[in-house]
Amino acid sequence: MSFKKHIPNIITLANLFCGAVATIFAVNEAFELAAFFVILGIFFDFFDGFAARLLHVSGELGKQLDSLADMVTSGVVPGIIMVNLLANNSVFSSYNYESDSVIWSGDRIELLPYVGLLLTLGACYRLAKFNIDTRQTDSFIGLPTPAMSLFVISLPLILEYSDIEWMYNLISNHYFLLIITILLTFLMNAELPLFSLKFKEYSLKNNIIKYLFLIVSILCIITLQYASIPLIITLYVFLSIIANYRNRQLKV
Repeated sequence: MSFKKHIPNIITLANLFCGAVATIFAVNEAFELAAFFVILGIFFDFFDGFAARLLHVSGELGKQLDSLADMVTSGVVPGIIMVNLLANNSVFSSYNYESDSVIWSGDRIELLPYVGLLLTLGACYRLAKFNIDTRQTDSFIGLPTPAMSLFVISLPLILEYSDIEWMYNLISNHYFLLIITILLTFLMNAELPLFSLKFKEYSLKNNIIKYLFLIVSILCIITLQYASIPLIITLYVFLSIIANYRNRQLKV
């Protein structure tokens, strides 16, 4: 068997390795390192498919392996981060923080932070559906798990490094975190078509939404840094809704 057949799967396993390392950092609340390895894992996730197409070695094994790796990098890690964000939130300020874990208080275990694991469950369900859904070749139906993961891993970094007060206040609000958890879980599995950044051709007329998204995203990253990530994901969903409406109007 030619070695080149294994190259995409090796890249996928690199994604899984990054996800496993990110999980360890997320559990220990080293959020910046967790974010670094999640982003590195997503990078590998992008290039394993590219390598498979380039080498003409796509197969069912690679498809399943890809979803299993994504489950860790873009499913388990954001769930753990959301659990920690909820556990560290001010709503728990009356509890005992002298114990080894903020979700463990004396002889009690606080259950509310575990709502964050809805993200992990939603990611698992989406990845399973994706493997049997033949409609998602050129676009997505529902928010991709890497996009959800990027949104969540950015939240503790905004708390740490951003000086945008309204965003800090939002992320520090446990109601906001619970709403975001439920909303992202829903969006991952909603029957909502979202555009892909794959270009079949490069005309401005047929790709105006994609070009607008890329330009605004770059400007946001330059000016807002970590704080740009949730805004970009929100813009992605919003522009997709506009694109869907535009496409329906053109068909009428």
